[in-house]
Amino acid sequence: MSTTTTMAKAGEISRKWYIIDAAGQPLGRTAAKAAAILRGKHKVDFTPNADCGDHVIIINCGKAVLTGKKLDQKFEIWHTGWIGHLKKVSYRDLMAKKPEHAMFIAVEGMLPNNHIGRTSMKRLRVYAGAEHKNQAQKPEMYTL
Repeated sequence: MSTTTTMAKAGEISRKWYIIDAAGQPLGRTAAKAAAILRGKHKVDFTPNADCGDHVIIINCGKAVLTGKKLDQKFEIWHTGWIGHLKKVSYRDLMAKKPEHAMFIAVEGMLPNNHIGRTSMKRLRVYAGAEHKNQAQKPEMYTL
């Protein structure tokens, strides 16, 4: 009895659109599920070396929660490139001003740091509220 393994090819991949509602959900769990969908790990024909993921729309990022003391103890840290310009913003301020950015960097950190991860991030749409601009693609709700 011989079995064959199917490998996904770039021309044969069909992409669907999914909506994830982050209201009341932990930010990290929502980001992890979005990263798995962007990568294509929920599909039967997942191939690690091919980009076979789907499009993801995350809504209500402003209503996502951080558990424990993460709002005060977790920071987004980046360097501007100038000497002495290490910037640091607490997640309490980040979630109040730009919650979609907090979700974006959480999903970005869960994808691989290569070409597949960068092209997967182009299929992510993040919105702070419940309205989005992608009704024409007929996305379907994805339950966590």
